[in-house]
Parts: sequence; structure tokens; C-alpha cells
Amino acid sequence: MSLPTYVKIVDVGPRDGLQNEKIIVPTDVKVELINALSDAGLPVVEAGSFVSPKWVPQMADSADIMGKITLKEGVSYPVLAPNFKGFEAALAAGAKEVAIFAAASESFSQKNINCSIEESLARFVPVMSAAKEAGIKVRGYVSCVVGCPYEGDISADKVAEVSAKLFEMGCYEISLGDTVGVGTPRNVQDMLRAVSAHVPMKNLAVHFHDTYGQALTNIYAALELGVAVVDASVAGLGGCPYAKGASGNVATEDVVYMLNGLGIETGVDLAKLCEAGRFISQALGRVPASKVSQALSAQ
Repeated sequence: MSLPTYVKIVDVGPRDGLQNEKIIVPTDVKVELINALSDAGLPVVEAGSFVSPKWVPQMADSADIMGKITLKEGVSYPVLAPNFKGFEAALAAGAKEVAIFAAASESFSQKNINCSIEESLARFVPVMSAAKEAGIKVRGYVSCVVGCPYEGDISADKVAEVSAKLFEMGCYEISLGDTVGVGTPRNVQDMLRAVSAHVPMKNLAVHFHDTYGQALTNIYAALELGVAVVDASVAGLGGCPYAKGASGNVATEDVVYMLNGLGIETGVDLAKLCEAGRFISQALGRVPASKVSQALSAQ
């Protein structure tokens, strides 16, 4: 199977990676992280989330962040905007791309956003309409694409159904998230084949958590089928608060190292990326979860 010659990496660290941190990270630290990631060559850096500060206090400064970051030409800075109110706030803050999120699991949808899958999709209709009118790109996330902390295994057909609805609504890209990190290459490829029957492979991205140490293997399995967009989080920040034993997202540093070894272009400077990971890890009082970063810093 031929692998893609270029992979677009979406760094979700500043949003997905930090949103569940218990200590509020200062705005200026987040701004410096986002700037460091764009300087390292990341083409997409998820910058914030326009959700209720009551539910996600870490993201309460997203509008301030959008006003302070140094916008780099050719770099996208999407923000999460899960409802119309969030979209309006994102638009007012200058966002040029937003993301909405659904789940392939009914239980997870109820626990995470307090509504059914169908209800969540209905909420997105006014967002999609307003985004189209404003010329704003919308990315769709689907969580629990392999397994769910409440329901166990998730049907690939259900993932395909939800993904198809988001694509039909107008999402230009669908990011498929193994939220609890239980996927292995076989069920990941089975899921991707089911989804790609409804959404072109070029419009799909993968988003793996490394709970069982399978993230890089699963990314390779996705590349084999033609996926060329990968979500990752600098320093391996993040994780699902609902999943027992869940470690963070796959580390961007580890993904770039693997892609470099495969001769796949990313446009990312690994040394600068590692610096960004060490910067935010130091701010959080820990070492980066990235194996590559740890190995390079030991040399």
C-alpha cells in the first residue's frame, strides 16, 4: 500500500491538550505555546474553545488568546464552537475556522454534552448555516469511533452514519477520534473503510489517544488506507476525563519523528517542536510525555 507523500498535522495541544488541566494556565503562556507551534511549522494549531466557562474554565480566555497570538500566514487557528452562541463569540474574536463535535456513542454524547447524538446534530444546523454565510470553514469531530468508556465497542456503521451527517451538513473535514485509546490497526482500518464509503478519505483525519500504546501504530494503519491528516498534541498533553487510565493524546513530536522516518513531508521542524513541548511541560511542572522529546533531551 502506498503512503501519502505529505501529511497535514493538526496540533490540538493548546485546546484539547490543556482543557482538562486543573491548574489554570496563564493566557500569555498559552499564547507563547501557540506562537511556538506555528513557528515550528505546524500548519494547523487549535487555539481555543468557545464553550461555557462554567464547564471548561481553562478555555475562558479564548477570545483574549485570539487577539494576542501572532497570526502566521498559511497557518489555521481553529477554535471549538459547539453551539450558535459559541460560534457568535468565535466570530467576534476573529476566528476563521471553527470545529463542532459529535459522538458515535449515545452514552458518551449524554455524559459529555448532555444530549443525544441526534440532538447534538440538530444544534449544529444554525452554526453551519451562519458559518456558510460568514465564509467560515467548519471541521467536524466524531468521538468514540472505536470504543466508549460506557458502551464498550462501537459499531463502525454508527461512526459512518454520524460522520456522513456532519459531512452532508458542510464540514470540510471529519476528525475521527479514538477517545479512549482502545483501537488497534484492524478495527481502526475496518472503521475507516466503513466511514470512507460515505466520506472521501481525503476529507478524513484521525485523532488517537495513546492509552494502550497503540496510537502510532494506528496512525500508520490509517496512512496505509490513504488518510493524510493527523491530529496530535504537543508533549502528549490531554486525555479523556471519562476514560479510566486514559493517558494523553499521541505526542506531536513522536508523530513527526515517525513521519520523518517514513520520508513523509510535514513541514514541521522537530527541534523547534520539542522546544515548544518542553516549554509547556515546564509551565505545567512535568516532563513531556513524548518519548522522542525525552530521548533527544537526554543526548
